[in-house]
Amino acid sequence: MQIEILKSKIHRVFVTEANINYIGSITIDEDLMEAANIIEYEKVHVVNVSNGERIITYVIKGKRGSGIICLNGAAARKAAIGDVVIVLSYAVMTPEEAKNHTPICIFPKNNQMECK
Repeated sequence: MQIEILKSKIHRVFVTEANINYIGSITIDEDLMEAANIIEYEKVHVVNVSNGERIITYVIKGKRGSGIICLNGAAARKAAIGDVVIVLSYAVMTPEEAKNHTPICIFPKNNQMECK
């Protein structure tokens, strides 16, 4: 048996753009993608904390260091600029693998990863 487990989470970032004329997806700053171990074209769930909307889409790499979180295409109708969202990715594994799995959760400040 295989189960779906949380792989990674980008917690509480704000939408910087909404582009209805793009064909679909969410564009995410490459720094945030790397920190959360999310790769380009990976399926993600986007949960809008501001209005309760939930969507499933895929990720497109955004400019590194830009802080971009842009909902594209039809997804742009589900959020407004400034809305707070959570981006979730999942992995399929056996229950035995899941017992030893720890999701990566990042908590960016102002859509940026803080340098220590």
